[in-house]
Amino acid sequence: MKDEVNHPEHYTKNDIECIDYIQQQLGDEFPSYLEGCIIKYVHRYKHKQSSITDLQKAKWYLNKLIEFISYKHGKAVKQFNSLMAEEDEL
Repeated sequence: MKDEVNHPEHYTKNDIECIDYIQQQLGDEFPSYLEGCIIKYVHRYKHKQSSITDLQKAKWYLNKLIEFISYKHGKAVKQFNSLMAEEDEL
């Protein structure tokens, strides 16, 4: 069964999924790309027959943004805790 929201066939034809390649290329600017996609899909859902699909896509990009920020935040917390532990040892 086709999944046009989570894994569209045309985004997964190569060795790396399109979204992963975009993240690799944009690095820390990746959240801006995700925000732009959220805005795009929310803005245009009213004007399309497949309005639910566009809202689901906006939700997908929002979940991806939450995942990215959570990972970055978790990584920062781990780094901070590691630095604090090092200071405690001194």
